[in-house]
Amino acid sequence: MDFSSFLASRMGLIKPSPTLALNAQANALKKAGHDIISLAVGEPDFNTPEHVVKAAIHALQSGDTKYTPVGGTAALKDAVIEKFRRDNQVLFTPAEVMASCGGKQILYQALHGLLNPLDEVLIPVPYWVSYPDMVRLAAAQPVFVVPKDKRTLSLTCEDLQAAYTPRCKVLILNTPSNPSSRVIAPEELKKIATWAIEKKLFIISDEIYEKLVYAPCSPWSMTSLFKDLKELRAQTLIAHGVAKTYSMTGWRIGYCAGPAWLIQAMSTLQGAITSNPTSFAQAGAVAALTGPQDVIETMCGVFFKRRQLLLSLIADIPGVYCVPIEGAFYGFIHVQNILDAGRCGATDQAMSQYLLTQHGVAVVPGTEFGMPGYIRVSFAMHESDIERAIMRLKTAFSK
Repeated sequence: MDFSSFLASRMGLIKPSPTLALNAQANALKKAGHDIISLAVGEPDFNTPEHVVKAAIHALQSGDTKYTPVGGTAALKDAVIEKFRRDNQVLFTPAEVMASCGGKQILYQALHGLLNPLDEVLIPVPYWVSYPDMVRLAAAQPVFVVPKDKRTLSLTCEDLQAAYTPRCKVLILNTPSNPSSRVIAPEELKKIATWAIEKKLFIISDEIYEKLVYAPCSPWSMTSLFKDLKELRAQTLIAHGVAKTYSMTGWRIGYCAGPAWLIQAMSTLQGAITSNPTSFAQAGAVAALTGPQDVIETMCGVFFKRRQLLLSLIADIPGVYCVPIEGAFYGFIHVQNILDAGRCGATDQAMSQYLLTQHGVAVVPGTEFGMPGYIRVSFAMHESDIERAIMRLKTAFSK
């Protein structure tokens, strides 16, 4: 008997995470004795700041291990409110913020709280791999927005207008972007926000990489437009988390701010799925958001040096180029010329397998992000590993 017939048809809408799958394959090859360098996973390689760890340990030792309110403790909500006041000069109320088990859960619950069957969601390309699956699981349809400028992948309001249909209800923005590392310029973001208000689109602004930007860009949030475009606040959710900013990926604490009616709906949904985020992890998140913020500057300084190294090494490889890296910690590399020349496979997916099995480098194919002909590499690792990995790419591409 084929027991898979018991599975719901919606399970076919979900693709396994390509980054986790590639990393698992890389780890298996490592365990078998192969020299593998993984550029696949988007995870800071720094330890979680010590004061954050101590706060969680103190919570454990103090017996802070019970259920908390579904949307987070009062202390964590206050810390989220203070973050937006301090960093973005916007004041939210406790009814307008909540915490969850990671940024993914924030996005999932927001989409399920907003979408009905046959609704459409505008998703700029390239996109984070989970966006389309989440939309489809909510019985809605993704509408992909391909930027006109294929070399820089700069998103414009005109790109969105070209893809818009009357069924569009939600627009997902991610700046800085995973995978492209592009930052939407403030003036363009204002155009997009004004257009979204006119079209009555709800905006989900995924700002998980907000702090990880490089000069001349600077940290910038959609909340900066709330004073000029007052209607925007009523139709925007800021999705955030501590994972990337404080190197807390395994802690699984996401948070968000938005209109109270949506936060209430998301909290109700969360109550039916997971209840509260982990109690002592919330204590660590409070310490991260309210404690010393110089850890971010230190991490960004290291990432900036790695970024410069990566760009210089890629510039030395004939036939490829890297999309401008303005934030996050990814290089999105155009490799279509290499594919057209018949090297390393006919597709970026075949190329990623070739690079892993023949040259010991794990990369994510651009097809997974809706942009064939590219590969994504992470530079969240030591400079020596970056140098060795890119030199291996150069060797593979030159054959």
